[in-house]
Amino acid sequence: MNNSINKYTNKFFSFPSPAKLNLFLHVVGQRSDGYHELETLFQFLDYSDTIEISVTDDATIDLLTPIDGVKNEDNLIVKAALLLKQEVINQAESEQQAIILKSLGAKIRIDKKLPMGGGLGGGSSNAATILVALNYLWDCHLSTNELAKLGVTLGADVPIFIHGFSAFAQGIGEKLTPVAPEECWYLVSKPNISISTVSVFTSPDLPRKTTKLTANNFDSIYCDKDLFNDDKYHNDCQIMVIKHYDEVAKLLAWLIEYAPSRMTGTGACVFSRFSSEKEAIELQKKLPLGIESFVAQGLNKSPFTSVFESLEK
Repeated sequence: MNNSINKYTNKFFSFPSPAKLNLFLHVVGQRSDGYHELETLFQFLDYSDTIEISVTDDATIDLLTPIDGVKNEDNLIVKAALLLKQEVINQAESEQQAIILKSLGAKIRIDKKLPMGGGLGGGSSNAATILVALNYLWDCHLSTNELAKLGVTLGADVPIFIHGFSAFAQGIGEKLTPVAPEECWYLVSKPNISISTVSVFTSPDLPRKTTKLTANNFDSIYCDKDLFNDDKYHNDCQIMVIKHYDEVAKLLAWLIEYAPSRMTGTGACVFSRFSSEKEAIELQKKLPLGIESFVAQGLNKSPFTSVFESLEK
């Protein structure tokens, strides 16, 4: 590991931290510990925050670009780095190795593009990128499954970003079955509000008893043409959100007049699906004033996987 620090120190390496969509999101129950049992279909977007990392041997995790309203110690970027560091220290085979590992540090910068409180998984994506990137740059040699087990302690969406493939997810979102939905184009639109995940999952208006889908062969029964058939697939969180957030309800009603549209995650972002980039951009130009938006293509492979593949060559 010390060789790794010597190899990568004082150089910044850039990694994408992509958005995700929940193409549907069913709440199928609630566990005794309060967590909700979910069934959801994740797909990545070719739209990302950018995280730059330089490893150091000064034992500090230094976030050079603090996010307004979030203390550094509460930022998932810092939490993920410290979690990984502690895990490898715990796995040290000798006291001498543990001393070396305690010197692991990093300087981190983020160019933040993904909106907070949007349902695009920005914080979870940032945490996953940090875990995977520092596992490589610090030469920790943790497996993908080990990283995912660490990641789920930071957030239910973190494992999907670590694994890096589109998937049907169950449990609290950590049980993954690879699926390859069509890589369509999306207009992602957000009203000028942010929605707390906690507020959605603690609401009495959230449906919690959607019938479970067939789990063992979901990849063979799923058909893209059925995605916006609400009798088959929907977003239970959307049902609660449009009751309490007029801004989302009005935006969704407007978008549905033009294209199949649905809220992602716990909101507030709404995605509209198109077969071409041109169609998505045409609707983007018509959006009401005050609506934040971007156009991106769906991806079944996370864009950060190609970065690590190139580093390993």
